[in-house]
Amino acid sequence: MTSKSGRHVMTEVSRERRLEQVYGAKSNAELSAIYDEWAERYDADLQAFGYSYPPAIAGLVARYVRERDAPILDAGAGTGIVGEVLAILGYTRLTGIDLSDGMLAVARAKAVYAELKNQTLGERLDFADDQFAATVSAGVLTTGHAPPSCLDELIRVTRPSGHLIFTLSTPVYEEGGFRLKLEALTGQGLWRAVEATPTWCSLPRAPSHASVTARAYVFEVL
Repeated sequence: MTSKSGRHVMTEVSRERRLEQVYGAKSNAELSAIYDEWAERYDADLQAFGYSYPPAIAGLVARYVRERDAPILDAGAGTGIVGEVLAILGYTRLTGIDLSDGMLAVARAKAVYAELKNQTLGERLDFADDQFAATVSAGVLTTGHAPPSCLDELIRVTRPSGHLIFTLSTPVYEEGGFRLKLEALTGQGLWRAVEATPTWCSLPRAPSHASVTARAYVFEVL
């Protein structure tokens, strides 16, 4: 028989293992399979880790996107945690994309998105140019997930004067090629920096990530 404390330890180990698996994925197919398996437990596990990206991103959307019926793309929507917060704030035209059908199924059940599609960041997106008033991405531009090159497509589908609002961990910003990409896009006149938050820890109760900081960025498309 396993004691309550034993089950608690096993749950903590399982959560941490799933987190390590997604950051260690070697391909999009592997990443998708891991997220498919994790989907039903994902929200509860991230809540246990103290996950704080969604309210930060939603607060920035509220600051820069005044029209509640503006079309917004949630790039890497996962189970729709960000979409839930945006819907509470009154945003009604949300589109979400993710590479995991399992995660999208959970997001779909929340009934806060007008449209959900299986699409992969880093590949051509099935949207028209200038389609969205804003594009958001929380916890996706990170190790083993979307590459810096995905920002080209996110700019393409976001209309001029629209905003890209996303998070980047400090290690990925420096070592994953994102700093150079952000600077290159600015130099090309494709966007301008509007805001960068102070750094904070988005997973304070995840043992392997308790010391990893991140910040949120806002860019205006030109």
